Amino acid sequence: MVTKLLVKDAKAVITCDEKNSILFGKSILIEDGKIVAIGDNLDTEGAEVLEAKDMFVYPGLVNTHHHLLQAFSRNIPAIQSSELFDWLLYLYNVWTNVNPEYIYYSSMVAMSEFVKFGGTTLFDHHFAFPRGAGKNIIDRQFDAAQELGLRFHAGRSCFTRGKKEGGLPPNELVETTEEFLEDCQRLIEKYHDPKEFSMQQVVVAPCSPFSVDTEVMVESAKLAREKKVRLHTHLAETMDEERYCLEVYGRKPLAWAEECGWVGPDVWYAHGIHFTDEEVDVLAKTGTGVAHCPVSNMKLSSGICKVPQMLEKGVPVGLAVDGNGSNDASNLLNEIRIAYLLHRLNSSNAAPTGYEILKLATVGSAKVLGRNDIGSIAVGKAGDLFAINVEKLELVGALMDPASFLGTIGYTYPVDFTVINGKVVFKDGVLTGIDEAKIKEQAEKEVAKVYSKIK
Repeated sequence: MVTKLLVKDAKAVITCDEKNSILFGKSILIEDGKIVAIGDNLDTEGAEVLEAKDMFVYPGLVNTHHHLLQAFSRNIPAIQSSELFDWLLYLYNVWTNVNPEYIYYSSMVAMSEFVKFGGTTLFDHHFAFPRGAGKNIIDRQFDAAQELGLRFHAGRSCFTRGKKEGGLPPNELVETTEEFLEDCQRLIEKYHDPKEFSMQQVVVAPCSPFSVDTEVMVESAKLAREKKVRLHTHLAETMDEERYCLEVYGRKPLAWAEECGWVGPDVWYAHGIHFTDEEVDVLAKTGTGVAHCPVSNMKLSSGICKVPQMLEKGVPVGLAVDGNGSNDASNLLNEIRIAYLLHRLNSSNAAPTGYEILKLATVGSAKVLGRNDIGSIAVGKAGDLFAINVEKLELVGALMDPASFLGTIGYTYPVDFTVINGKVVFKDGVLTGIDEAKIKEQAEKEVAKVYSKIK
């Protein structure tokens, strides 16, 4: 039986398509997860109908970098003024105590917030696998995503260089290259779906230059290309990282990554702040992408990514929240306005417009994740979208440019509804797939258990 959903008579549909079309008073028909028609007087027979006459409708937001385990590491007084390395050293004390249930509930909390603010596809970069915790941590993330109805890309990360080897992480979190690759292969075989409209994919994602070694980078690139999956890591986030790479590897982060085989259209980096102009040229030439994380970079005083230059040169750039611990939120909607304002401050007339930042969070992010089936509202694309009721007193006079609205005006409330794969997953303040009160109660218990172990 065909499942049909009609988003009816939208005040404006901001499509983010190739023509940058904005459609007024149109309806969107989704069948079995795919947009099949956009226009007037569409067939409503057998369809669930969402009235949208007072709403701006946007493509679902796509997050290119997250750490879901950090949902329970927010607003901690001891590290509010810390920079990256000191911040990590504190939080390793938390992450050495996590287990699959902790990760399930932290994922639920972060994913729920993401969906409530228009998010429809999320990539997570999970690196904490304490000894004795088992290997089904990412399996529990897939469980959470499936229950919520979220399109989920899981990054299987690792630490292979601990304190004893001159790295930053504690050795309780360190794995061997063989352990890491074996679990990557297991996850790919069990979960990775490369087909159009896929709801779950797997990414091979060693953590960072200061927590892994050259061997795991080289071998993970071989595995990913053999299995035809993507590659992701942190790179060029801080000057501390650059100094570390020069001392340990004898070269800067990008040169090291390039030697390891880590450039190309199947690779993207988180942050990418401290690239020189020449290094930006390398990214453009190779098609290597960047996940831009403005709030996290501001909180940790890491620096400002050269997004205007990257876009001018054709580097694939997507938007991301980064982890909750360095953002204190999973709200990509908020990230749009912050990114817009940050680059207005730093780049003036060269800065992206509010609409161009929206496109980073939609089609731009989709490209970074290697997908052309999500990120825009068009016939043949996935039925992923969200809507905001703009007929409100506080928004009078603010609606002249629906495309740039989220960047220039910003929107700080949960959206009115979120649709993923043609299914309503959030509407009128309610997540349709889960019992929020029950999840909240158990999540609070998991937080208490872990923090009771920390001195």
